[in-house]
Amino acid sequence: MPQQKDIVKIAIQMPGAYPQLIQLDQKKPLSAVIKEVCDGWNLPGPDNYALQYADGVQTYITESNRLDIKNGCILRLTKAPGRCAEDLFKGIQSSDSGVRCDSLKELASVSTDVTFAQEFISRDGHLLLVKIVEDSNENNVIMTHTLISFMELMDHGIVSWENLSSVFIKKIAHFVNAKPADASIQQVSLDILESMVLSSHSLFLQVKQEVTMERLIAHIQVTNQAIQTKAMALLMALLQTAGDSERQEMFAFMNKNNVRQYIHKNILHCSGSVQDEMAHYLYVLQSVTLNHMEPRMRTPLDCYSQEQRDILHGLRQAAFETESENSLSHERRRSLCAKEFKKLGFSNNSNPGQDLLRTPPGLLALDTMSYFAMRYPDAYSRFVLENSSREDKHECPFARSSIELTLILCEILRIGEPPSETGSDYHPIFFSQDRLLEELFCVCIQLLNKTWKEMRATQEDFDKVMQVVREQITRTLSSKPTSLEFFKSKVNALNYSEILKLRQTERLHQEETLAPPVLELKERLKPELLELIRQQRLNRLCQGTMFRKITQRRRQDKLWYCRLSPNHKMLHYGDVEEDGDSPPIETLQMKIPVADIKGLLTGKDCPHMKENKGKQNREVLDLAFSITYDVEESSLDFIAPSRTDFCLWTDGLNVLLGREMSSESMRSELEILLSMEIKLRLLDLENVPIPEIAPVVPKPPSNYNFCYDFSHTEQ
Repeated sequence: MPQQKDIVKIAIQMPGAYPQLIQLDQKKPLSAVIKEVCDGWNLPGPDNYALQYADGVQTYITESNRLDIKNGCILRLTKAPGRCAEDLFKGIQSSDSGVRCDSLKELASVSTDVTFAQEFISRDGHLLLVKIVEDSNENNVIMTHTLISFMELMDHGIVSWENLSSVFIKKIAHFVNAKPADASIQQVSLDILESMVLSSHSLFLQVKQEVTMERLIAHIQVTNQAIQTKAMALLMALLQTAGDSERQEMFAFMNKNNVRQYIHKNILHCSGSVQDEMAHYLYVLQSVTLNHMEPRMRTPLDCYSQEQRDILHGLRQAAFETESENSLSHERRRSLCAKEFKKLGFSNNSNPGQDLLRTPPGLLALDTMSYFAMRYPDAYSRFVLENSSREDKHECPFARSSIELTLILCEILRIGEPPSETGSDYHPIFFSQDRLLEELFCVCIQLLNKTWKEMRATQEDFDKVMQVVREQITRTLSSKPTSLEFFKSKVNALNYSEILKLRQTERLHQEETLAPPVLELKERLKPELLELIRQQRLNRLCQGTMFRKITQRRRQDKLWYCRLSPNHKMLHYGDVEEDGDSPPIETLQMKIPVADIKGLLTGKDCPHMKENKGKQNREVLDLAFSITYDVEESSLDFIAPSRTDFCLWTDGLNVLLGREMSSESMRSELEILLSMEIKLRLLDLENVPIPEIAPVVPKPPSNYNFCYDFSHTEQ
């Protein structure tokens, strides 16, 4: 007695007969099931019959796929695949063209089934189709059915593409090259050539020889969308299979004839599934084109290559007008080069090639820097000279920034990643620009310098600046700019303050999507965390800070120190001789009672900024603050050493005055603390023991031989 799970209730149809409703026992051999069905209709010779699905893809039922049959399926009793293959094999060879045409038409339909394909190929039916193509004696309708049948049979992978004769390949290429030609024949011929190219490099070479780029591009420019997409598919296959030199040759032809621009413009006129398919091909074209830079990206600089050393020195010479180096001694010339490479922003100024050993971006970073210097010499010189004249802590290092920016662009453009089989996310700007990476670099390196100044960054802020620049580029490219000028205007409009606004908006939107209990928890945590920040600010004021006086004679004059007393009642300050350790509070002779402080002023409202109105730059204004107190309306004036110190002191003084803290540093820290605290509170800690005291810090290791020394060149 079969178990219930092995029984499937199905219906079986046959033309001219009433359907049979049976309970299919999956344990019973399929041949026995077919015999029972044939007996129900009094059909002799059950071996000549098979079952196949009546709806959808009409696949033959075999012992290997019978378990896919579900309750309620409708099957059909039909000719067995072997009998069908034999009948069609004979029909194709009939002397009657009508019989041949009908047989080939049916063959094109049933060849999609792998069971039938195995039977037909076992009779060398595919060779019969090859002969029909090679002889080319049939009309267009028969030839179309022949090619479709051949393609369907080959798609199963039963026969290798490499077994095809050169005569057959030439005939298929002839169908593609012919003018005028039948559209249906051309469409399936392009399909066959694509499969050939993707199967082996030797077939790629034969197809490339037979089908010229001119003719292939002509197919992309026709109005028939089916032929356009098939021609695009063949072009992508050729590009993906080609070697480096062959691919470069094809790129050169495409650039010369504005093929990329035409293809992108053409997709706008496509619709539905055709547009989706074309979008995928554009994505592949973009990926394959950009990936030709991968070898440079994976190759580190060769310190022994004279050509690469010359490019490095060319960057230096293009930035600085130096005296004739030939007249200098070896030591003097070496010292001059090191000094100028340092101004260029190389970390290893005595041997700048060491900075380019990192892969990626490898030599690609040298290429982008060199392109910028040669293509836009004025912008390059302005960038380098402007930063080399700044204070050391505020200079934007060109070389270090360029190396990191090149890596960011490689990641955003996915250089080195093989194209996905389903990808369709391409950048329209790629199709309007021949050297996309290099031109994007030239725009973005100037953007980086602009953002660096907007953030008032120092060398310590390098990673933070690069994160902002990455966000600026990513956000701008996501808007799908269609030209470099459009990208340039949009990315420059997306300044640092706009990035902060967008982040805040997205953060608020994210908060709105949080569950009410989480929002309630966040509001409950805020007072506690704000108090933590207040205490940190007061502790920082108690530690004190070294300030520099700014006079009309010169920017930096004397040093003075200011700190808050431990009981938070007095501000002690006084001059100091040198920038050393924090002076004891007793040595600071002057003091101001906190109770006497009346107000806190910042920026241009400060008395010392008003006195020098028109003489102070923006950087100084942004670091200036003053406190006013009850002694003849006096003020104590400060210029913070950094934006961080400015935020700490203004927050701390606001706390002393009983006011709310308002700096961007406070908002950022509060957000970080809130996020961390909420994540900790929401952790599933059931049955997880939490120690009452912090774990003991382990002893230092006996040696540090496991540490990597980055100062040595990796061999």
